[in-house]
Amino acid sequence: MSRGTLFDKVWDAHAVQTLPSGQTQLFIGLHLIHEVTSPQAFAMLREKGLSVAYPQRTVATVDHIVPTQNQQRPFADTLAEEMMQAIEDNTKANGITLHNVGSGKQGVVHIIAPEQGLTQPGMTVACGDSHTATHGAFGAIAFGIGTSQVRDVLATQTLAMGRLKVRRIQIDGDLAPGVYAKDVILHVLRVLGVKAGVGHAYEFAGSTIAAMSMEERMTICNMAIEGGARCGYCNPDETTFAYIKGREYAPYGAAWEQAVAWWQTLASDADAEFDDVVHFSAGDIAPTVTWGITPGQGLGVDEQVPGPDTMPADDAALAAEAYRYMDLKPGQPIAGVPIDVAFIGSCTNGRITDLRETARIIQAHGGTVASSVTAFIVPGSEAVKAEAEAEGLHEIFLAHGFEWREAGCSMCLAMNPDKLQGRQISASSSNRNFKGRQGSPQGRTLLMSPAMVALAALEGRVSDVRNVVGVAQ
Repeated sequence: MSRGTLFDKVWDAHAVQTLPSGQTQLFIGLHLIHEVTSPQAFAMLREKGLSVAYPQRTVATVDHIVPTQNQQRPFADTLAEEMMQAIEDNTKANGITLHNVGSGKQGVVHIIAPEQGLTQPGMTVACGDSHTATHGAFGAIAFGIGTSQVRDVLATQTLAMGRLKVRRIQIDGDLAPGVYAKDVILHVLRVLGVKAGVGHAYEFAGSTIAAMSMEERMTICNMAIEGGARCGYCNPDETTFAYIKGREYAPYGAAWEQAVAWWQTLASDADAEFDDVVHFSAGDIAPTVTWGITPGQGLGVDEQVPGPDTMPADDAALAAEAYRYMDLKPGQPIAGVPIDVAFIGSCTNGRITDLRETARIIQAHGGTVASSVTAFIVPGSEAVKAEAEAEGLHEIFLAHGFEWREAGCSMCLAMNPDKLQGRQISASSSNRNFKGRQGSPQGRTLLMSPAMVALAALEGRVSDVRNVVGVAQ
């Protein structure tokens, strides 16, 4: 059993009581909702005659079904319009803040909360979205929850949960040019697999993590769920505090000093005990691309698709399914695989630093999007869009053949007009490459960093960003 970790400290601080089931009733400090998983939860409250216990602790936005091109209301998709009307009505009726389209604060839920300073160290965070682990980058413990649990948090501000084991993922060393946070987490998933984290919280630590910006740490924690972990987090430090300071919901004045003093006590103790520790060297990590149908089926861009004889028997059957679905063969180089669509965005990689690096790579390459490719860039929030346009990044994108869209989840999960067609294959900066994830039952997805997606769009095929990253210095 772990002891003295950040997870233990935050869990214990929010534990209300131990339930007869043995689970903990856990207080949730920040509840985030969106238009897809909240309508049913509010309907359940009405059926039971319940109200929202602490509306000031819930913040809403719209992101999953929001179109990224024509946002005129009513939306062309009648179901999407119904979801929009439901969250507008439900938040108004219950006194919940809603960041709607056109407010300047709308965007992907896991991007708007950090950029507004809502997410802070020591918090418990819950949202009806599996990638809520993103908020763990701030030294919070954050859980994706189901619709019935959304109801529970609205009604009681608590969840019933079993305590997790804690695995420390120690990553040390300097990343090589052309290797990004996305490559780090894809490498971790490749090595540990997509089930190793079941029943665990992942603590990401080591000199590599310490050197990362907050937006890079968010990318890492975002995909902890893809390794089976219930949550992922980083210990808060001066980088964390500097990011939060001055944001809309951040403490200020004497309250800021008090908050930082407390936050500094939250990091895992030097003698903390973990249930497991796994070590990685940053020097072993290359630009990484998924070749299969889970985020754990990845490989370095200079490698070949692995054969079934190189993997455990349990993985061979899934690999055989992936070969058929992806139309890739063992021994085939992943570099050179042609793409049809390039998507840069999502809660994993739709932040301003992602867009800056994308623009840098595009300019270093100097070409335009290949004629066979449709490429589009979707900012993660209206604030990111405004910042990118103030810096002129959108002009770079447009000049080189990329489409520049409005904020939303877009093709990450395709609950909106942005979908693959037929057997199209996508280079995507998002988080999941499951069958049909990007809108077509036959569509195929290759996950990679935004820089790698940008280069694939320009070249028309998977290419090694290290070939141009030196030019971009």
